[in-house]
Amino acid sequence: MATDAGHPGRPNEDFAGAVAAGLVLVDGAGGVPGADQVCRHGVAWYANRLGGALLGGLSAQRSLREVLAEGIVQVTDVHRDTCDVTHPSSPHAAVAMLRFSDDLVEHLVLGDAVVVVGRASGAPVVAHDPREVVIARSFERRLVGVAAGSEEYRRLLRELRGHRNKPGGFWVAKDDPQVVAEAVTGNHPAGEVTLAALLSNGASRLVDTFGLTDWAGLLRLLDHGPAEVIRQVRQAEDRHGVATDDATVICRSRAL
Repeated sequence: MATDAGHPGRPNEDFAGAVAAGLVLVDGAGGVPGADQVCRHGVAWYANRLGGALLGGLSAQRSLREVLAEGIVQVTDVHRDTCDVTHPSSPHAAVAMLRFSDDLVEHLVLGDAVVVVGRASGAPVVAHDPREVVIARSFERRLVGVAAGSEEYRRLLRELRGHRNKPGGFWVAKDDPQVVAEAVTGNHPAGEVTLAALLSNGASRLVDTFGLTDWAGLLRLLDHGPAEVIRQVRQAEDRHGVATDDATVICRSRAL
């Protein structure tokens, strides 16, 4: 596992953890204007609380969707009485999960995190949800030339957030457990899996933003450790003049 904060002066809002039953990654959505006025805890707190709840639920005899739904309810109940949990600016996050058993490797993705499962034969299986990226890119084009902090800038961001957790929009973990119906799930025979990895979108950009390798190449890169993936992401960001983001990779090989 490796992680690196992308914003000086701001806490790392990614969470990653492992237990014998599997792996969890929670990519908190930070930088939302006004978030501190609707929730006193913050995005990093939400990501860590949700991540801990999900790790605790992996060994239960429930589907990964059920584990995520229970985790969302558990964390929301903790701050429901002190914070405006339904407000569009309240903390939310993308989630990726892997669960291991003797027979299966199961995965779940909600939001723009990524699961990559390497197989003994054939190309890796990549689980991701492109809906947020597609919608966000349309807003990025509209934001070109708009002064940051201006009323128009804030209006466009509010409009973008209005697509969250709605039909035709994109889906993240927040306060409503019903979003788990939109999660991407799947499973693989355990004997075929050689390596499985979870990546926040700050780390997956090595492939899906910069195109410096493909998913099979990223798995090969993990032979040098997950920190190497993040190191190459930071180099690419510097070359392209792209703003950094929190970047996290957690992986497990069959040998482990």
